[in-house]
Amino acid sequence: MLKCDVSGAVLISLMDAQLRHRLLYKRSTPPWREAFRRRCVDRLKNSRSRLVDRYRQRSTAGALSIVDEVMEEEWTALQAEDRRLLSLRGPRNMQEVGGVVQEYDELAVLDEIQQELMSHEISIIQEYERNLQLEQQYLSSVVEDMEHMHVICPICHMNNLSINSCFVSCPCGLHISTKRSVTPDVLQHLLESRVSEHRETCLQSPVFSIAPGAERSPSLFISCKVRHGRNPAGDWCSALMQIIQLLMKRNERGPFDFG
Repeated sequence: MLKCDVSGAVLISLMDAQLRHRLLYKRSTPPWREAFRRRCVDRLKNSRSRLVDRYRQRSTAGALSIVDEVMEEEWTALQAEDRRLLSLRGPRNMQEVGGVVQEYDELAVLDEIQQELMSHEISIIQEYERNLQLEQQYLSSVVEDMEHMHVICPICHMNNLSINSCFVSCPCGLHISTKRSVTPDVLQHLLESRVSEHRETCLQSPVFSIAPGAERSPSLFISCKVRHGRNPAGDWCSALMQIIQLLMKRNERGPFDFG
């Protein structure tokens, strides 16, 4: 009886030794680990748009992470190259202890790669959130600048024009009724476009002035006076031929049609 117990203990001891040997042996890095890890990382980076789209639609049903999908796709591709690799779905009729040890060793490696991919995934999401925040801040600043856009008075060149509803005014005395609402950017564009048109054909800088109206509000005009040799009084710039009215040109096309 004792002999049988001793023999059984020896047998168990031998099995434990073999198991420990196999465990120690399996602690070495599997040959497929680095290739699989690299392929998963590359696929995850190339799937950035898919991850971001899923993150944008995170309120809908379904998993947010694509790590499992990436690993499954790459593992399937790797299995096609090496049939000895196990399925990611779990044990498949493992009969020998060595087979179970091998499976769980591979699962440990897969878990390690999964954690690395999840870290990459979090980094991608965080980068997207940072970029989104910067974009929102930029848009907010643009809107704020548009709302508080300043247009320098073309008459005194010192003060900012006050643009309220249908009136444009300046402390220097400029006060024009535009008859319809005008925004700072529209007014700035009108002023700049008229100056640009003048400079296309004349080297002299034009000046703006106010022309009082007998039956209507004062109007803003642009003009240029170029002296020509013998004429001390000077002539009006031929590029303009006449004073251009900016804000109060009244005709059937409307007060802001300068065609």
